[in-house]
Amino acid sequence: MESSFTGDAVISVDSLKKSYGDLKAVDGVSFEVYRGEIFGILGPNGAGKTTILECIEGLTEPTSGRTFVLGMQTQLEPRKVKQRIGVQLQASAYFDYLTLEEILNLFARFYDRRASTSELLERVGLSDKARSRVNTLSGGQQQRFTIAATLINEPEVIILDEPTTGLDPQARRNLWEFIQSINADGRTVVLTTHYMEEAEFLCHRIAIMDYGRIVALDTPANLVRSLPVPFEVKIVTGSEYDLDGLRCLSGVQDVLIEEGTVRMRTSDAAATVSGIMAWSGETGAPVKHLEIIPSNLEDVFLSLTGRGLRE
Repeated sequence: MESSFTGDAVISVDSLKKSYGDLKAVDGVSFEVYRGEIFGILGPNGAGKTTILECIEGLTEPTSGRTFVLGMQTQLEPRKVKQRIGVQLQASAYFDYLTLEEILNLFARFYDRRASTSELLERVGLSDKARSRVNTLSGGQQQRFTIAATLINEPEVIILDEPTTGLDPQARRNLWEFIQSINADGRTVVLTTHYMEEAEFLCHRIAIMDYGRIVALDTPANLVRSLPVPFEVKIVTGSEYDLDGLRCLSGVQDVLIEEGTVRMRTSDAAATVSGIMAWSGETGAPVKHLEIIPSNLEDVFLSLTGRGLRE
């Protein structure tokens, strides 16, 4: 998703550091989140994503540095900040003996501004579950209810910590659409994730984190464009042919050959495909399958860190 947001920062993180003993969970992070955007923090488990959110929310005191939300410094005005944001934690626990309706009404008592509980449940498709308990809901329904709870105070900023972890693909897609609808209301959304496809689908801009630091920050498209080899060309041919000639094709940076399947990382997919066709004509090697695969955020992370996102 492309971004055209500039200037009006609703969240500012300034030289943030957080250490636990010798462990540097967050190591000198700075960034801004603009009004109306969906901003993602992408990285593997342990990268520092949740710690940053906890500092922004006022749940954790930074070792050094500052966070600002809607012009207020979280460390100095935590209660005012909490009145104007909605937070979905990575793990949520509710009273087993209360219904969904009762839980939302209880949460509403903590805020100066309160949304209609019945309207929130209707919006997340849980009106018929208003008098049910959370432990009777499916995983997808529980996540929708949790995000509905973040809206009870009609917040300007929504913060979601890995909102789709543990959901099946269809429930995850449904939640993506709900997050987009929240954003379409004019709310700013900040989310963490280790799913690169989620970040690409939802986010206007993404900060990629590793070992407590931001290693890149841009739109998904620009991050992918920054790769020196933005494409992979894959062909299936006969293993009995001389495949080494493919290494010299225009644009090709590296080649992996496995029993007749050839993967070529290339900076110029069109030139490489043209070269493959010429090579096939000259050698008589059949091209049984040809596929052009654009690079993605997984490739960006691998390029920046030398390892896969989930390693």
